[in-house]
Amino acid sequence: MKMRPGTQTGFLLCGKEWIEGESLEVRSPWDQGLVGRVTVATRADARQAVNHAVASLRRTRALPRWKRREILEDVAAALIEQKERFAQLIVAEAGKPVRLARAEVDRAVFTFKTAAEEAARLGGENIPLDLTEGNEGRWGVMQRFPVGPVLAITPFNFPLNLVAHKVAPAMAAGCPFILKPAPQTPFTALALGEVILKAGWPNEALAVLPLSNADTAWLAEKEDRVKVVSFTGSAKVGWELKAHSGRKRVLLELGGNAALIVHGDWPDLDEAALRTARAAFGNAGQNCVSVQRVFVERKVFQTFLWKVVEHTAKLGVGNPSDEATEVGPLVRPGEVDRVEAWIKEAVEGGAKLVAGGERRGSVITPAILTGTKPGMKVRDEEVFGPVMTIEPYEDFEQALADVNHSKYGLQAGLLTRDAGRMITAYRELEVGALIVGDTPSWRLDSMPFGGVKDSGIGREGIRSAINEMTEQRLLVMAGIS
Repeated sequence: MKMRPGTQTGFLLCGKEWIEGESLEVRSPWDQGLVGRVTVATRADARQAVNHAVASLRRTRALPRWKRREILEDVAAALIEQKERFAQLIVAEAGKPVRLARAEVDRAVFTFKTAAEEAARLGGENIPLDLTEGNEGRWGVMQRFPVGPVLAITPFNFPLNLVAHKVAPAMAAGCPFILKPAPQTPFTALALGEVILKAGWPNEALAVLPLSNADTAWLAEKEDRVKVVSFTGSAKVGWELKAHSGRKRVLLELGGNAALIVHGDWPDLDEAALRTARAAFGNAGQNCVSVQRVFVERKVFQTFLWKVVEHTAKLGVGNPSDEATEVGPLVRPGEVDRVEAWIKEAVEGGAKLVAGGERRGSVITPAILTGTKPGMKVRDEEVFGPVMTIEPYEDFEQALADVNHSKYGLQAGLLTRDAGRMITAYRELEVGALIVGDTPSWRLDSMPFGGVKDSGIGREGIRSAINEMTEQRLLVMAGIS
């Protein structure tokens, strides 16, 4: 498969690259230069992919655990070997700073290695059934089986690792899959598909299809042979898919506006400010758990605020190919317009722009706002850009209420040394995970990951995703002595 910048690349179906058809231009978020063209799959192609997936289920289900583990380990090994290739693809089409792109490849390696381990551990249990008289010699065995073809719909911001979080569990579970990558980042997904096939995954059990929104919706909502839809993206699209997907299992990871509480007893405010700046502005804030809202106890508010401003000023901003860059471009010019407008709206509504917010081509310099109020988009919505609000609070209960004043609930962070506050926050905060001692951006790829409220339903993380992609079956055997 040709993956050189500027070339025409086909979609993957049944082990083949299909070039002919309408093409989509992919352009660099940094300078709008042409990265390449990719062939767009049609609804007929999608139907054919489902045909192959259904036909391959018997084969993938029968793959022994050692073989699934071996394939997943070989994928991880190939990613290690081709680390720079994948990093440069991520830079080119996603605009992610190169250091962060390399870190994403490392995370994807860990994801596939973890899936390999989980494939080996995927087992069941014996159920005792000789518990009443007359049932002597009766045994039960519970095992997990792949539920069927998985449709994975992935976003642009982690074009390798968020794809890995869907396809690696599917492979470990023995599920064929159809991958629909974001239109901004198809090449990384296609390159990964090529690696998976070379590792030995059955040709007919994998398809990577750049599809139109209408054909993707049809595949998710109307194609009943697809058994699991795993979607990461906007809340609006995700909930619409779920509403029309019938009896399919639908897993949604829909983002948020992550909050951090900084209490006055935290011992190292300087280190906390550094972590907060990086967690808010790395990859231009295009992360569903980037720090967007910070609530600081008033007695340390000014100290913490200006430490964050100081550390933010030191972040490298600009060309994602530069090794020093941490804050690169937003993915599309329209996103630059939107974020700029949201900052302006907040300032006109009485907020103070303490730092940043300057437009430089495809980049907005890291913006720090204070004096924001509920009702402002920068506070209520998911900015998905380099914008952070920092506000004081008088008491801890107020801070918890401020965090919960959101339609989202993915992750939150808490900096305090008081165990009582930790437990209270864990009990009261309406989030999928509370990260104590760090920012809400912290994530280990093996842990359960997902949110509540508008942030989604279901959990990613390898073992959790495998459970979502499998079903339990009980075998009862009588007359066994």
